[in-house]
Amino acid sequence: MVRLGLRLRLRLRGRGRVAMAGGFPGRLLLRRENPGRASFLELFFDLAFIFALTRLSRALLDNPSILGGIQVALMLAALWWVWFVTAWSADWFDPRAPLIVALLLWVMFGGLLMAAAVPTAFDGHAPVFAVAYVAIHLGRAAILIPALRGHPLQVRSLRVAVWFAISGVLWVVGAVVAPARAVLWALALVLEYLLARLRWPFPRLGRSTWTELQVNGRHLSERYQQIFIIALGELILISGVTYSESGMDRDSTLAFALAFVTAVALARLYLVPAGARLAERIEAAGPPGSRVTLKAGYLHLVMIAGVLATSVAMEMTIDDPAGNDRGQLALGAIGPALFLTARIHLAAVVDGNRPWARLVGVPVIVVAGLATVKLPQLVNSAVVAGVLLLIVLVDAMPGLRRFGRQVGGRDGVDTRRRGERSDA
Repeated sequence: MVRLGLRLRLRLRGRGRVAMAGGFPGRLLLRRENPGRASFLELFFDLAFIFALTRLSRALLDNPSILGGIQVALMLAALWWVWFVTAWSADWFDPRAPLIVALLLWVMFGGLLMAAAVPTAFDGHAPVFAVAYVAIHLGRAAILIPALRGHPLQVRSLRVAVWFAISGVLWVVGAVVAPARAVLWALALVLEYLLARLRWPFPRLGRSTWTELQVNGRHLSERYQQIFIIALGELILISGVTYSESGMDRDSTLAFALAFVTAVALARLYLVPAGARLAERIEAAGPPGSRVTLKAGYLHLVMIAGVLATSVAMEMTIDDPAGNDRGQLALGAIGPALFLTARIHLAAVVDGNRPWARLVGVPVIVVAGLATVKLPQLVNSAVVAGVLLLIVLVDAMPGLRRFGRQVGGRDGVDTRRRGERSDA
């Protein structure tokens, strides 16, 4: 393996997307002029993530405790890593190539197995969840490494495969040793997320360059938007199903309306406007834009976790508006706070801005959650939805937007040069 790495480790010229003339690896790779739009197969692959989100929300609903939250967070991080690595890989390869079609279908089936095992992943079906996860990543390597023979990108795939094999030991052992399961799986995830940031260094194989990891900003940005819409879709879907089964009385109808308002506010806060300019930021950075893509991936994980927690809180409210469940109160405040925190950091990555209305909104939501701890959970949901809606309205006021740019620009980034669109 080491000899193979030494023999194949070559320096890429340019972005490395130009196909090798007449070679099989060249037929797999996308050319630089490719428009970078998401393919039908990638959207089909996202169906597995829709199923996963519904299973995760059910698991959190069944156990809205601290332990349940930690377990769901670990499973979400694992499923997100499957989606993210697949989206990154699909950015490099032609989704029309039969081998890449087989690869995406392989990952999709493994993701479905993981999602199906979610409700009992920390119980009897831990081996299904862990083995499917390891098989996804090692199977990807088993397909790509031989196919890329003679191409510099083979070494990149080899580095990633070696580290996934090492972290896979933690996943499998954790599935077998129940008392250490959460710890070992958490260590595996920390290792994998950290290694991506370090560009998968390995002795005698070196580490990937940012040029080797460069992505199409338009493609990845579009994929982020699509998966976030799917997360919001899960919120609307679960809210609608719960409302349909609630009897549709006055309080349940009000709770359902609050769920809709919350979903609309989260969508607006995500997209307008910096969420739509992530592609420009990645493309403008050149090869180091891959670092921006990676940061955006981590932040989208946090935002989706926030939407998932909000979804469960709204489901509990619709089901029992007059109830007073501490789990609902916690999720109802933690979910939007997580989303806003990650969204603030995304604005800083894209524009260098830190929107003051959202900065203020995070502690306000937390305080509002504490203030309504003894009130019906319908009141809690109404207060949180009201705060999110107020942030949206403040963002829409031109005078306050200019004030926000001045505050955000104090960190040394001259946002005024970007004009009115710089507000995030």
